[in-house]
Amino acid sequence: MSEAAYQRLWEASHLTLQELLSQEGPMLEPTPARERFAFQYRLAVLYLYYLGLLRRLDLVYDQMVQPQKRRLLRRLLDGVAGRVLELKDEMVRVDLSETHWLDRPLQDLKMTPADLEVPIPKYFQLEQSSAVKERKRVLAEILERLEPLSLVQATVTEMHKMEAILMVQRAERARQGRLRARFMREIWKEEERERKNREEGQSRFSKDQAAVLVQKVWKGYVQRKHIMQDRRKEMEFIGMLPVPIKMKSLDILSQVFQAEEARRVRQVEKEEEFNLALGRTHEYLINTEGPEMKEMMKDQIRQWFIECHALTGRFPDYPDESSGGSSLIFADKTPEQVKMDLEIQTQENKKKEQENKEREKKEKEGRNEQKPKKKAGKEAETVLKLSPSKFVPVISTGHEEYMNLWQKRHDSIHPSQSYDSETLQEEKRMEVEQEIRIQVDDLMRQELRSLRLAVDKEDIRIVKLAKAKKSGKKSGKKKKEKNLTPDRTVDSLYEELILFGLVKKSKTVALKDFVGDCVYLGSALTLANKMPMPSLFDVRQNIALYGILRLGSPDIHAMAPLIRSLLLVGPRGMGKKMLVQAVCTETGANLFDLSPDNLIGKYPGKNGSQLVVHMVFKVARLLQPSVIWIGQAEKTFYKRIPKEEKKMDPKRIKKDLTRALRLLSPGDRVLLIGTTEQPYLADMKGLCRVYERIIFIPRPDYASRYVLWKHMIESQGVQVTQSLDISGLARVSDGYTPSHILQVVQTVLTERRILLLSKRSLVASEFVGHLAKLDPVYKEEEDSLKDWYFKTPLGKKYVQFLKEQQEAEEARLAKEKKKNP
Repeated sequence: MSEAAYQRLWEASHLTLQELLSQEGPMLEPTPARERFAFQYRLAVLYLYYLGLLRRLDLVYDQMVQPQKRRLLRRLLDGVAGRVLELKDEMVRVDLSETHWLDRPLQDLKMTPADLEVPIPKYFQLEQSSAVKERKRVLAEILERLEPLSLVQATVTEMHKMEAILMVQRAERARQGRLRARFMREIWKEEERERKNREEGQSRFSKDQAAVLVQKVWKGYVQRKHIMQDRRKEMEFIGMLPVPIKMKSLDILSQVFQAEEARRVRQVEKEEEFNLALGRTHEYLINTEGPEMKEMMKDQIRQWFIECHALTGRFPDYPDESSGGSSLIFADKTPEQVKMDLEIQTQENKKKEQENKEREKKEKEGRNEQKPKKKAGKEAETVLKLSPSKFVPVISTGHEEYMNLWQKRHDSIHPSQSYDSETLQEEKRMEVEQEIRIQVDDLMRQELRSLRLAVDKEDIRIVKLAKAKKSGKKSGKKKKEKNLTPDRTVDSLYEELILFGLVKKSKTVALKDFVGDCVYLGSALTLANKMPMPSLFDVRQNIALYGILRLGSPDIHAMAPLIRSLLLVGPRGMGKKMLVQAVCTETGANLFDLSPDNLIGKYPGKNGSQLVVHMVFKVARLLQPSVIWIGQAEKTFYKRIPKEEKKMDPKRIKKDLTRALRLLSPGDRVLLIGTTEQPYLADMKGLCRVYERIIFIPRPDYASRYVLWKHMIESQGVQVTQSLDISGLARVSDGYTPSHILQVVQTVLTERRILLLSKRSLVASEFVGHLAKLDPVYKEEEDSLKDWYFKTPLGKKYVQFLKEQQEAEEARLAKEKKKNP
């Protein structure tokens, strides 16, 4: 695509953005609870539009070259991504579920399930690539210098030369024997065929008869082949069979990738050019326009001094820097208006202080009376509305800047996609004016002091606006963490954590490798008061929203709804650890391991557990983004510790972990991810207090199993043919996890079997035998996990909502029966 194409896509995105901003206002208005489904539908439509907008802005930002446009695009991209996270939080609050069924809005908007995919901005990995390479290099150097505690050197016994020769000879004799046996078997079959022909007395064909017979067989074979090719083309045309990838299409794709990389190289060049221009423009404005600005400001302030003295008989109080300094003077106001504004601000601050004191007194006196009021308030909550957004003002400001600055600009002015010098000077002029204003304020305060001493014979009085005290409870203040390692550098702490195996090298896993299909009848089941189970597709979207989008950008994390921790719950082999590694790969995050099994014998004692949690969280914050993984998370919150695990003390970091997690604030890109297969063994309150979001991963349904089989077979370099019944495999493998399917595929598709594909095609029966040897996840195990999930806080709210709906429906039917007996 050309620069003009990306410009048109940007223009179309702003048209969509303008429509979305107009829809934000009505969503803030209260909606009665009886219109819950209509509100959910409008919220889902808004969410889908923002997802599409995020996808387009990501594409434009990735390929746009002009540096000033890219800065505006970056703000818009982060703003839209943050708005998507806010809408996700609202959908959870309204739907009372982590999974949302959007098939009805998709159908109405004429979208496809691919539009549900949460796009991950490409700049997450591109900007972190150098940091990730440096981290891998440091990790490799430390592992080479230091031997981990758990490493045991394996002794390799050398084989004698004669023993090796004898082994090679035995293998070669066995190979020759197998070839000789195969050759003799073919000779025996040929002799047996000739003997049968002699016994049956079959006559030999003449040359003409043999030629006719060969022609008949050959023509039949050719005709059948043509018919099969025509039938396959027809099936490929209507989309019933996959189209084989041809070399031409591969060449086109490689050309597209090369063009994209070339544009990224140009982006770097133009960015360096723009950064140099920033410094040059700043110096130019200070040297050329700076002195004139300074004299003009001084003249205005002196004129203000004279006018105030003529009106009031004394020189005015100079505004403090915290209240804006001389910027109040430069506003289009008379001296009397400036004086009145200062007096009004001081009076308002005094009133706020008095009001805050009165509120604190009332809160202390009425703490016991608040509980029944809260209950009454809950009963009165019958409206639904969106909370005020932090990202909508950012998006609106970016949209206005585009409309005012870039909408009517044509690329013909700057065909090389270099920076716009006029726009750069306007932006820098404001910064220079602000810097000069601070300098002028210091000079004019001294001049005002000398004027007062000379004329009024009094000293200067600077107006300081009293800071309003924050209302609320004392417990709302953030506690400061004690620094247990004040004399240690980050590098030494990082090296120690690697030495003890608490920093892990994450595998390179893309989130798209967690394959699954979405649920296509979720809305219909929800209307029937039945909760469908989330699919693997839904789990992948939740990980992208809760983990990757937040950790990828500091601007998004600082303003988005804060989520410190996730808990992945599901049977063994569902890919929970793979999702943790995918989050690290997509965001370039460090991976720390605080699993109970990994802490055995490390940092013993109470002080040791406190120290290890402190070190991990400290390094994680300083080297963010970071992911702290706790495998078998139920062990940290055991109800009863098993006898065989009492020595390892799995609950020893429980209190320190809870305390350290509370200290994480917006901007700290640190995410705690726990994985568990047996959450029912843990204390529910403690587990839900630490893990803010719980994502349930059930067994894959039919659609996900179909996609899994196809993806895993094709990932081995094998093209799926019509002879392989994928649908049958998906039905047979009900109850098996993705790990089981991958294990079976790797067992069947060996190198030798792949070489024989040209002679013998794959069939489903080859996989069924190996699948039968594995133990599936039985329904009873999944039901126990479901029962536990519905006992979580969010699960309880959903169950209560279903009960209320059922009771309301029964009451409505009873009224209808009374009216129509």
